[in-house]
Amino acid sequence: MITRRSLLAASTAMLATGALTGRARAQSLSDLETAGDRFDQLHSLQVMQGDKILFERAFRGPGLDRLANIKSCSKSIVALLLGNAIDKGAVTGVEATLGEVAAALIPAGADPRVADITLEDLVTLRAGLERTSGGNYGEWVSSRNWVANALSRPMVARPGGRMLYSTGSTHVLGAALAEATGDSLLAQARAALGRPLGIDIPPWTRDPQGYYLGGNEMALTPRAMLRIAQVMRDGGRYNGAQVIPKSWIQTSLRARTRSPFSGMGYGYGWFLTDTGYVLARGYGGQVIAAHPDRGLAVALTSDPLRPARSGGYFGDIEALLNGPILALA
Repeated sequence: MITRRSLLAASTAMLATGALTGRARAQSLSDLETAGDRFDQLHSLQVMQGDKILFERAFRGPGLDRLANIKSCSKSIVALLLGNAIDKGAVTGVEATLGEVAAALIPAGADPRVADITLEDLVTLRAGLERTSGGNYGEWVSSRNWVANALSRPMVARPGGRMLYSTGSTHVLGAALAEATGDSLLAQARAALGRPLGIDIPPWTRDPQGYYLGGNEMALTPRAMLRIAQVMRDGGRYNGAQVIPKSWIQTSLRARTRSPFSGMGYGYGWFLTDTGYVLARGYGGQVIAAHPDRGLAVALTSDPLRPARSGGYFGDIEALLNGPILALA
């Protein structure tokens, strides 16, 4: 039986001996081919190195060319839109405060420190406010004003301090970007990523005030996800064009905090692994991944209705990334 431990052990041995032999490469590809049998949550997997597709397979689900809910991978997309807004001059930089960028979003009665929360605090999930994710999520999205609800929560940490994983933080960031640019998050995503990458970005969930949900529920095809992985791998470039500023990609990939759940580093909206991957991670096992040093771009979709915890199915995904996928490069 192939287990998470055996996958990692075999691939580590391959890497230690240098370049893959034909037999070892075949074994890595075989491990990927049979991944759908071992992991019944896995829908699709694509692996690219340079311009070459090393592996692509839709094991189940809607396929590679139909939309999939990318869940919290949306947070990483919003982070790219922040970089684009800074590049266009719509906001001065990550040090800009919510009070400077979108004071009208701050509700009466909010903690006075809310106005001084920076865009960096929001994009790194260090706003300091009580989380809207986890057990608080249902109550939050049932409220009449998602932005006001998120910003009215008590301060439970110092802004810019520890990571508090909260979709409310990236939703506030998305609303602030809409106010600063005058364009909806959908319009920004289509302009910054949709048209340059040649991908479709359909409308998704909006809050009662009309702001697109910043941090969840976006839909992309797996092939579109792979193109975003290429952008992250290649320093913001796609097909020879600079889609996202290189400087933003570089600064995004410096850890500012660490997840209390997975232990991974976290930069500007992207998880950073000790093995060199840059990850967008969504509920259920939706993954956009890049390994710049190995030239890898990876897109993976899974059942969006089942959890993927670090000690469970997401651990299996990590074993694929750090085992047979990394060994192919």
